[in-house]
Amino acid sequence: MTDEWKAPEKASADSGDDKSWKLLEKTLLASVQEQRRSRRWGIFFKLLTFIYLLGMLALFSPLVDMEKSATRSGNYTALIEVRGVIADKESASADNIVSSLRTAFEDSKVKGVILRINSPGGSPVQSGYVYDEIRRLRALHPDIKLYAVISDLGASGAYYIASAADQIYADKASLVGSIGVTAAGYGFVGAMEKLGVERRTYASGEHKSFLDPFQPQKADETQFWQGVLDTTHRQFIASVKQGRGDRLKDKDHPELFSGLVWSGEQALPLGLIDGLGSASSVARDVIGEKELVDFTVQESPFDRFSKKLGASVAEQLAMWMGFQGPTLR
Repeated sequence: MTDEWKAPEKASADSGDDKSWKLLEKTLLASVQEQRRSRRWGIFFKLLTFIYLLGMLALFSPLVDMEKSATRSGNYTALIEVRGVIADKESASADNIVSSLRTAFEDSKVKGVILRINSPGGSPVQSGYVYDEIRRLRALHPDIKLYAVISDLGASGAYYIASAADQIYADKASLVGSIGVTAAGYGFVGAMEKLGVERRTYASGEHKSFLDPFQPQKADETQFWQGVLDTTHRQFIASVKQGRGDRLKDKDHPELFSGLVWSGEQALPLGLIDGLGSASSVARDVIGEKELVDFTVQESPFDRFSKKLGASVAEQLAMWMGFQGPTLR
């Protein structure tokens, strides 16, 4: 009887041990998972902190560089870049160029300012803002000369800006001039007729949609628009004549203000430029301070990173959606 009753007790004890081991195993596994989870979050936050510190270092590095330039013992030549299209929100916007100019002219160690230009032009409004500010600063600081140096290209609005300088220099192969105004578009009326597409436009005002490329041109509207361009062209010519003065050899040259572009070698006898040279040679031989300090407003690393990130996300999204445009390599 005793043996018969002991067997069930032993089985019950074994079952209890299994449950205990399973509970212990679950507890250990849960602990290990929690440790792994904590380790992952720890790594994530450490990485996030590192990225933040790195970003802050990059963000404020231009300020550190400016402080270093401020502690220079000697005098120097200020360099301001005008690169790319002159337009609002671009690196060569009036806000950026004007801000750089003001900082340079207000620096007591600056003995001359070089505006190094490599631009096809752009907005006449933005160019006009810079032109007016250059003339204002020159009048306010008569002891500091401003020199425009054209590298590859100084055309249209870029030459508009350059004409406000004390002197203009270029390479013999630089492209200079293009004193003209243009506005271009497309007309799709014939294509729509062939395709059988009807254009429906609702506007208040007789000429509100006169630049619509899907509607036929009207003679009076075309004449009006040409008048707007001619007015802007006259303003451009007047500014160049005011800036260059008697240095223009032939102000009545039939092609001088026609929109043509000349090489630096050709532009010199026309009076569009004052000499051949580079930024370094002008700083060394004309200003007399060969050390160049860049006063160009720089886009912050954060903005550059944001643009690159945005472009990358857009590219990946386009690929995911099946859109892939041509790429030049």
